[in-house]
Amino acid sequence: MAYRVIQWGTGAMGRNCLREVLAHPGLELVGALVHSESKHGRDAGEIVRRPAAGVDATMNFDDILATEADVVIHAARINPPYTSHDDEILRLLASGKNVISINGRAFPQHWGADHMARIEEAGRAGGGTTLFGTGLNPGFAMEKMAMTASSICLDIENVAVSEVADANEVQASAYVFDVLGFGSDPDAIDPNDPNWPVAQPLNGMYSELVAFAADRLGFELDSIRTDHKMFPATQDLVVAAGEIPKGKVSHTRWRWHAVCGGADKVTMTIHWLMERAHLDDPEHPLWKINITGKPNVDIDIELSKPKNDPQRTSAEQYAVAASVINAIPAVCAAPPGVLVMPSLYARRNDWWSGAANT
Repeated sequence: MAYRVIQWGTGAMGRNCLREVLAHPGLELVGALVHSESKHGRDAGEIVRRPAAGVDATMNFDDILATEADVVIHAARINPPYTSHDDEILRLLASGKNVISINGRAFPQHWGADHMARIEEAGRAGGGTTLFGTGLNPGFAMEKMAMTASSICLDIENVAVSEVADANEVQASAYVFDVLGFGSDPDAIDPNDPNWPVAQPLNGMYSELVAFAADRLGFELDSIRTDHKMFPATQDLVVAAGEIPKGKVSHTRWRWHAVCGGADKVTMTIHWLMERAHLDDPEHPLWKINITGKPNVDIDIELSKPKNDPQRTSAEQYAVAASVINAIPAVCAAPPGVLVMPSLYARRNDWWSGAANT
């Protein structure tokens, strides 16, 4: 029997997930939540230029809650604060639907017992539903690749993942300028101010990520330190979302450190950029994984599209959809509450230090 799926959100990533749901023989689309009047009431297949799916998209949350489904692919646009989507996720869980998020929720244990209790209660109210966060970053680079690489280390000083996210082709101007902060005045903003709205959702998402890694590596987390930096455009830039004048923000280096025992043990860096002029390594791949330890481990990772692929979909978009769809059977079979990414091969510091392996 096919898993019944609701697609929540049809932005760039949501549309691609929806296409792959429609193409998968083991999945049945039963609902689609959209956020614009122009999509409301249209067939979901038409929205993504596919044959009619027999499912009309809706802006009505109550319609989604009333639809019987096994899982919701939650691809809402990130907005400040990071918790802005919590209530709708809890309501989805309580209505009997598992939820897979592509925007964090990878390690909600980081936010404490009260936060976890709300998720677990919603899962029980829904008859045993589960929340799972996945994707590429968060979801893959640190949680899977870096943790697996750590398994060949006898000692670890630091685990670092660095990503380059080229935003030149992103067309949504509100997302590029309001959510990501491109085009801002770099002299008028402190990117490490936790109250800056642009930083709030990313700080929440990636605080979870580095906390997850510290936990899986067996380090006791002291705090999470940010080290964000903004760079000015070296020239006037014309990008898909609009224009960025010379001197305005064309590149933000987002960086989070998990501080454990007074030292940075896990570091996550993301270069959101419109030009590569400020990169230390102009040839930086999609991801660099660098483990300082015994031995050191250095891995470069790139993604590419199949040869002669006619679709406009990027390699990263294909990979996000795959990470979601491949997770559906495990999420639907999981106990109520939160499914945390397994890290079976991560090196455990508490094992090496002689503490009980928890």
